Amino acid sequence: MIDIDNFTPLSALIGGGLIGLAAAILYVLNGRVLGASGIAASALEGILHPAARDGLSWRLAFLVGVILGPIIYMLLTGTLPQSEYIAQDGRLILAGLIVGLGTGIGSGCTSGHGICGLARFSRRSLAAVLTFMATGFVTTFILNHLVGM
Repeated sequence: MIDIDNFTPLSALIGGGLIGLAAAILYVLNGRVLGASGIAASALEGILHPAARDGLSWRLAFLVGVILGPIIYMLLTGTLPQSEYIAQDGRLILAGLIVGLGTGIGSGCTSGHGICGLARFSRRSLAAVLTFMATGFVTTFILNHLVGM
């Protein structure tokens, strides 16, 4: 259910548009798909293995931008966007590990498949996004309705 008191469609539209614009620019200028997990993994590989350094500079620039983005936002507005974590630290760490495993098995993450893959009409990305979504729905249902009964 949407929390109508905190529903911010304009900022969501602007944020989504900026992500889409960034994905389009990266694809047009570099011929690369904006998949955050792939960019992070390739950057780490380039740092650890000198032979894999092709494209390392733009990948590092992307990751630095991901880190600096919230800092710049905070400097401009005086606060960070509010977020609420309803899980304990251990569950968040476990969830992050499971997501990382899933991105490896699925050959990409939600940004790569959901934004770029679907925009390219990739059947593989459609299958991945449907799997991500179905898994999220089932997990949410189990955690909200079956756990602790």
